[in-house]
Amino acid sequence: MKQVVQNYKSGELAVLDVPVPGCKPGGVLVRTAYSLISTGTELMKVSEAGMSMLGKARSRPDQVAKVMQSVATNGVPATYRKVMGKLDSYTPLGYSLCGVVEQVGAGIDDVKAGDLVACAGNEHALHAELNWVPKNLYTPVPDGLAPRHAAFGTVGSIAMQGVRQGEPQLGEVALVIGLGLIGQLVVQLLTAAGVRVVGADPDPTRCELAERLGAAACGDPASAAVEAAVAELTGGHGVDQVYLAAGGGSNQPVELAARLCRDRGRVVDIGKCRLDLPWNAYYEKELDVRFSRSYGPGRYDPEYELEGRDYPIGYVRWTERRNLACFLDLLARGSVDVEPLVSHVADFDDAVETYQRLKDGELKAVAVLFRYPEQKEAAAKAPAMTVPAVPRSGKASAPARSARTPVRLAFVGAGNYATSMLLPHLAGREGVELSTVVTTTALSAANAQRKFGFAEATTDLDAVLGDKSIDAVFVVTRHSSHAELTRRALLAGKTVFVEKPLALTEDELTGVLAAVEESGNDRLQVGFNRRFAPLLQEARKRFGARTGPASLRYLVNAGRLQHGSWYLRQGTEGSRFAGEGGHFIDTASWLLDADPVSVYATAAPGNEDLQVVLRYPDGSTASISYVTTGAAGFPKETLDLIADGKVLRLDDFVRASVYSDGTVGRKQWVSSRLPKARDKGQNAELAAFIKAVRTGGPMPVPLESLVATTSATLAVQAGLAGGAPVTLARAR
Repeated sequence: MKQVVQNYKSGELAVLDVPVPGCKPGGVLVRTAYSLISTGTELMKVSEAGMSMLGKARSRPDQVAKVMQSVATNGVPATYRKVMGKLDSYTPLGYSLCGVVEQVGAGIDDVKAGDLVACAGNEHALHAELNWVPKNLYTPVPDGLAPRHAAFGTVGSIAMQGVRQGEPQLGEVALVIGLGLIGQLVVQLLTAAGVRVVGADPDPTRCELAERLGAAACGDPASAAVEAAVAELTGGHGVDQVYLAAGGGSNQPVELAARLCRDRGRVVDIGKCRLDLPWNAYYEKELDVRFSRSYGPGRYDPEYELEGRDYPIGYVRWTERRNLACFLDLLARGSVDVEPLVSHVADFDDAVETYQRLKDGELKAVAVLFRYPEQKEAAAKAPAMTVPAVPRSGKASAPARSARTPVRLAFVGAGNYATSMLLPHLAGREGVELSTVVTTTALSAANAQRKFGFAEATTDLDAVLGDKSIDAVFVVTRHSSHAELTRRALLAGKTVFVEKPLALTEDELTGVLAAVEESGNDRLQVGFNRRFAPLLQEARKRFGARTGPASLRYLVNAGRLQHGSWYLRQGTEGSRFAGEGGHFIDTASWLLDADPVSVYATAAPGNEDLQVVLRYPDGSTASISYVTTGAAGFPKETLDLIADGKVLRLDDFVRASVYSDGTVGRKQWVSSRLPKARDKGQNAELAAFIKAVRTGGPMPVPLESLVATTSATLAVQAGLAGGAPVTLARAR
């Protein structure tokens, strides 16, 4: 299928061929009829992409701060790869469309194939021929409403949420500053609610359009006409509400709002304009400044948007979906008219030219629609990734391969970690062929194919598992899917590399082991990379053998997560420690050359700081302090191993030291060019994995050790709940 994309690094716009998205449970696959260009938000994004790197940095200081924090935590090379990977990727455009349901996912019963729906979301209602849309981001289109008008649903919901934030009352007077697409819709919604409206915009054609659509008066905000109209309609008191629907860097809108608003009036920010509030003016009138967040309650809440968990109507009357349905109802009843806003309708194939004309100012428009080809016979669709695999019986073997035959790899998932930490080490590696990348999002697969040279990109997991030419499957998806995808790949006879964690529950771990038993296929590696780090390998060698029990202390300064991170979804993705704690347990067990026999865990109240104590068969102990409340500038990982009069010290994979009685041995790896470089072992780990696949030899880490580390990680949560040490049943 085709999709409109943009490369944020170069600014390039393209209509790209990408895989058809799979129809996952909890949503529907929609074939687009019309999609709407947001001439404000999207053109701002398009213009930003055309800036120099310095210009991009100046426009997004919040992202620059994140980059600097990543440098402090992960080092320059890893941060550079991650940032360049994000910049040099195609990103989608669009967030408002109308189309026909082609396929219904499991759990959906309110629409059927052939129904017309309006869809929302900058990840789901894209300028693409087909989109997968979750339940709370689509709504049926009322009978008789034209698809081209229903395509305005999302933008209409944005305007509606802004109006709701202003709490207008019948007979009040409002000022709308900025008469672009959102402003024109705000004018109509306020008029429909019995509010008299004054509009302000420097473009006289937009002012004329707003007056035709119901505004009492409109004019240039720099002229006296707007102020005179407000004085006449309000008896000199000022407007009850001001709606800021303007963009740009001028502070004029907020200053005008203060001047023309009545005492204790409301100012609602809908657009993205400069907000240097003149303190005296806002204080003297005690103005109520409010923000309107996108389409309404539910926006940016993954449980609402992705998992379909609605808010009870008795507590949240107007959600994203209910706003969308309400706006479509107003359109269907003629209370709002969007046809006069349509300046241009372009064929979807002409999308790049249309954006360029808008950017250059050649095409002056309030609203532009893309018109898609008529419905054609549906192409074959990828099944949902949760379809159970048919179990295989018998014992699998791992035959040695010819040294001249490339190892063919498939990736399931192509997110940040895969594209910044794994694929750069595999792309172009001699003897390795990147065969297929499979994702649930079509564009991410296409990006990975373009950047790393995969032969194919798809959303069809079954095709990958059924391809006998593929030797190994990498599972690099979100945590909740690791165990099931690993189980299916093992049953399909594939060698599997799964990023940590292997499992989030004991039942999931049992399921993976049952797949090993059923298939006889134990060719499994979990991404515990730190034991492969060259610096730590050398330090362990210098430390040498020990004769007595050891004491190991591991401080992990994990830091706080950003709001909205999927790591915070503990209900589905597990706790933070469940997600990454295996790294530290595996490192400790490797240094101590044993698997733990018991786990004790305790937590500080009110945060996620954990203290984990592991006991080993020879009496050795490892204590892991996993903290989220430390200073961001402090190193992330520091480790001390003490035994037999010797001390091994690791400082965040930048420096390592080994001390012993009477002598001091010291080895330090710091690149003269990149002093903050950190090699945490991914490259060496992948080399060992590829060697095992090629030769049929033992996996880099024994299955028993992988299971023991996973069991110990899971035991931490059980220990926190029970308040007592947990004995590990699988301990050797």
